[in-house]
Parts: sequence; C-alpha cells; structure tokens
Amino acid sequence: MLSDDLPRFADPDTRAIPLRILTSTALDGWLARQEGAVRDWVAANGFEARAGQILRMPAPDMSVARVLFGIGGAKDRARKRFLVAEAAAKLDAGTYALDGEMTANQMEEAALGWLLASYRFTRYAGKPRGAARLKAPKGVDAAQVEAIAAGEILTRDLINTPANDMGPDELEVSARALADLHDARIEVTKGDELRAGFPLIHAVGRASTRAPRLIDMRWGDEGPALTLVGKGVCFDTGGLNLKPGASMGLMKKDMGGAATVLGLAHMIMATGMKLRLRVLIPAVENAVSGDAFRPGDILTARNGLTVEINNTDAEGRLVLADALALAAETPPDLMISMATLTGAARVAVGPDLAPYYTDDDALAMALNHAGHRVRDPLWRMPFHRPYEAMIEPGIADLDNAPSGGFGGSITAALFLDRFVPDTIRYAHFDIYGWNPAAAPARPKGGVGQGARAIFDSLTDVLAS
Repeated sequence: MLSDDLPRFADPDTRAIPLRILTSTALDGWLARQEGAVRDWVAANGFEARAGQILRMPAPDMSVARVLFGIGGAKDRARKRFLVAEAAAKLDAGTYALDGEMTANQMEEAALGWLLASYRFTRYAGKPRGAARLKAPKGVDAAQVEAIAAGEILTRDLINTPANDMGPDELEVSARALADLHDARIEVTKGDELRAGFPLIHAVGRASTRAPRLIDMRWGDEGPALTLVGKGVCFDTGGLNLKPGASMGLMKKDMGGAATVLGLAHMIMATGMKLRLRVLIPAVENAVSGDAFRPGDILTARNGLTVEINNTDAEGRLVLADALALAAETPPDLMISMATLTGAARVAVGPDLAPYYTDDDALAMALNHAGHRVRDPLWRMPFHRPYEAMIEPGIADLDNAPSGGFGGSITAALFLDRFVPDTIRYAHFDIYGWNPAAAPARPKGGVGQGARAIFDSLTDVLAS
C-alpha cells in the first residue's frame, strides 16, 4: 500500500534558493558578515530568528534571492521536533537548499522533516501536497532518508485508513504488496486453520465475519536474525466487554503496531540491511457475536500456557502471545513487539513518548541513544517482576486483565514476556500510534513511533 506519490528530494542539478537556518543566538554573528542592505532588510522586517519565523530576501529583480528561517533557542528546539518542516509548509513553490551551521544529525532531521511535511492522507479527499521542494543536503544519505520517509508514510496511511477499508483482509493485501516490492516471502494462516496452532488469535477474531489470520513475512538470507511482531487488531469493539462509544472512536488505530512494523520493515528492506528479517502480524477484528470469546473463559496458548479471560477488551496481548510463541520457536538474535496495547501507557507518558520494556541494558542504551539522535522519543519502562503475581489468577497460568487498575502497562508487558524465553534479546513497545494535534512534519492522525529509533540502532545492536 505504499503511495505512488512519495515525497522525494529535488534533482541535485536543479537551481535552488538558499534557505539559511539561524538560531536566535547565531543571528547577530551572521548579520555582522553581511552587507548593510541585508542588515537593513532584516531589521526593517523585524526578523529575530524566532522559532518558525521566516524572511524572504529580495534580489535586485525582486525575485527571492535567499530565505532566512529561524529556529529560536535550545528550548524551542527541544519543545518542537522538525522545526525546519515549518518552512516547507510556509514557502512558495520552488526548490530550496539548506544552508546553515548544523550538525549532521540536525541536517538529516531537517531533510527528513521536509519530506514528511508534505504528507497528506488523500484516499478520500484530495488535498494538494506542498509545492516547496528540497535538494538533499550535502552529507545526507538521500536514498536512506527517502526510504525512512516512505516507511513512515506507509505506517501513517495504514493507521489513517478506517476499519471498513482496513480489516484483516486489507492488512494482508498491504503486507503482500510490501513483500512483492522487496521480493520477500509471505505465508498466511487464516480462519479455522488457526484453531490448532494459534488458538488465542482464533479466539479473539472468530466473532467477526472478517476471518482472523497470522501473517508471516520473511526477507533476507544472511546476517543476524530480527523478528518484528506487530499487533494487528484492525478494529476493537472491546468484545463482550464492550467499549463505550467515546473509547471506540479511535479504534481504527488499534492495528498501529502492525502498521509500524510494516513501515520499519520497508526501511530495512529498501536500504538493503544485511539481516534476516521476519515480520509476524496477528490480524483480527475484535467483534461481538454469538461466537465471541467470553469473560471467564480459559484458553490455551500456542506454547501451552493457560489464560483466564477477565476482560475481552484486553485482547491485544492474547493475539501477540501466540505470535511471540511462534517467533520463539526459531530464536532470532533480536525480537521486538510493537502494539497499541494499553491506555495505562498513555496515562504514564502521554501520546508523544513511546514507552518500551527490555531487561537488556545494552539494548536499552542503544535505543535511547538512537531515539535522541533521530528525534524519535522513547522512554524505558520496567519489567517489574514483583508485579508478576498480579497476572497469576490461580486457576490458570495467566490472567489477561488483572484487577486493581495499577501498573496496567507493566502487567501487560509482563504477560507478553512470559511467551519469550530469557535467552532471546527482547523489547516490547507500547505505542499510541496517533498524533492528537498537528505538529511540524506530523499532522493530526496516524503516526509511527519508535520505528526510526529502532532502525537507527539496529547496526550497533545486532553487532553486539
């Protein structure tokens, strides 16, 4: 489902208007090196390099000779990622070239933000894409940045598509299209075929007229093994523990984990990383019918663990459990699960941070450094083992929804961890997958979280 109209950098031979990026503290020094006419124009227009402030500098023929764009001070840049993306939205049609004293990481962030600023979800209503184009800055790997942007756009499009057009069938079609694009192999286990091998996936999805399935995609034949597992609940009514209407309104995004691992998979495959990639997506719709699984049911997972169902709205961890158990049967060098799993995670860190869990300190350090480097904010959460008693109901091995209401994101992560052997390096991401308010390069709607940080960290993590 990759768009046919992905944003790309302008031809490197195109004549471009210089776009000077200035911090508020660097403005005076830059002005001191300019001609008097430039200083006068800047002063007359009140340009102080405040965050988001823009000034067009005229040539003698009154065309635009250069553009100044302010990014403010350190606190402004900490408060807003992708500030330079605001310039893409404000500038007239034309081609621009970044100019300024920026680090390599800052230049790459600016370039990526520019591409992402042009994103529009146009499936149901056409909206014009921004006409300002950017030449790839010197020192930036243009092909890699374009691949990262394309992966993020794939994630956004999948999440933004409503459930009537993005059920398990359509999610499978999207995965197959991505596999075809990169010559990956794909297998799908569907409907009643799930009963024997994937009983939890079958139980969650069986009430829907849209058959549940497990999507299994593989790519690459050399290098370390990476397995990505993404929650693909294409719509979540809550099942028999029905959600209230207000809570159901955004449930088209409950396949955000699947959307994110597919976007990340594109980044990996498009850049030709030397690894063996496996992507597992349990794709279901948690619906209500006479065949729905019930509170009080005890189900047996693929690996033999029994689970007492105390809330049918805690279904994401169930479908992930079977997928993780399958992944563990062919142990990878690194396993990562991504899911829009708990409201508790949003209460803890809000919508912008991507909380994750791992017992591997080296992996956590690599993820944290990468998240900071590429401005994809993460927050490590604890696998707090004393809470394991909360997910042990007594009449089954596990409880899918422990009572009490405390530590909901932690207990969900501990539940998933029971399906991953201690010998496998593992991280679980409890993401939100939705941007509730427009921000530079991140319009309101579906958004990838954690994928760029994971991608940036993989070379170091898989080499260690």
